[in-house]
Amino acid sequence: MPQFDVTIAGELNLDLILYGLPEQLQPERELLADRMLLTLGSSSAIVAHNLAALGSRVGFQSRIGSDPLGQIALERLQQGGVDVTRVRRTPGPTTTGLTVIVHHNRWRNILTYMGTIAELTWDDLDLESLSNSRHFHLSSYFLQRGLRPRMAELLRYVKSHGLTTSLDTNDDPDDCWDDDLQEVFPFVDVLLPNEREACKLAGTDDLETAVRELSDRVPLVVVKLGANGAMAVRGKERVVSPAQPVTPIDTVGAGDSFDAGFLHQYMRGADLVTCLTSGNSAGAFSTTRPGGTEAFRDLEQWQRFRQRRF
Repeated sequence: MPQFDVTIAGELNLDLILYGLPEQLQPERELLADRMLLTLGSSSAIVAHNLAALGSRVGFQSRIGSDPLGQIALERLQQGGVDVTRVRRTPGPTTTGLTVIVHHNRWRNILTYMGTIAELTWDDLDLESLSNSRHFHLSSYFLQRGLRPRMAELLRYVKSHGLTTSLDTNDDPDDCWDDDLQEVFPFVDVLLPNEREACKLAGTDDLETAVRELSDRVPLVVVKLGANGAMAVRGKERVVSPAQPVTPIDTVGAGDSFDAGFLHQYMRGADLVTCLTSGNSAGAFSTTRPGGTEAFRDLEQWQRFRQRRF
C-alpha cells in the first residue's frame, strides 16, 4: 500500500485577513480594521490541511524561508496531520510568502507577496516520496513560476508510477492564461476550476462552451459554481450537485476546501454524485469560520455539521 493517499507539491504561506476596512482605500490615510486573523493560507496548503482533516493520508512538499511566518505555517500544517518532513526551509533574503486579504461583504482584495512561492523548483522535490501515493494534486499553477517549466514532466512522472492527478489552476495574476497549459492537460485526470477560471482557460465567456472545450482536453472537468453548487462532466456524463445551505461567515478558501472534499472521495473510487456532495459539504463547512482551514481545526464541529446534513 502506498504511504500516502494524496501528495501535493506547492506553495505554503499564511493569510492575513483584515475586516471592516472601507472599499475605497484613500492614500495617506491610516485606515483601521475592526478585526484581523492570521491563519494558514495558500491553496495548496489549504487543500492538504483539509484533506488530512477529512481522514486522508497527505504528504506535502514545498519551500519556505527561515523566518517566523514560515515556521508558523509549517506548524499549522503539521498540527493538521499533514506529513511535512519534505518541506524545505531555505536560508537567504527571500522570505516565506504572505497574502493579505481585505475582506468586504460581497468581495475581497487579495494582495500577495510571492516570496519563496515562486522559488520552488524540480530540484526541491523528492520524487520518490511524491509518487508513493494514490493521487497527486497541484494548485495555484500560475504562482508556481519555478516549477512551471517542468510541470508537464512532473505530472507525466507521477502518472507513470500509477497515480491519478488533479489540477486547480486558481487565478492567473497576469491574466494571460498561458498556452503552456496545453502541454500539461494531457497528464491531468481531474480539472477543478471555478466558473470564471473555466471560461478563462477556454478563452470564452460562455460556460457551456468552456466546459465542452475543456472536456475535450481533460477526462473529468469539475466546475465550482458558488451558490449554485458544482458540476462534473466526464465524457457524456454530466452531474450537477446543489450547494449545501449555510450562512457563510467567510468564503476564503471555500474552493480549496471543495477540492479537498471532492478528492477525498474521488481517489477512493466514489461516483460523481458522492464526490460532488462531499466537495460541496467541505466547501460550505469551511465558510462557517474565518479563513480556509479554521473550521477544519475543530473536528467535533465537522462531525456535527455532517450529521445534520446526511
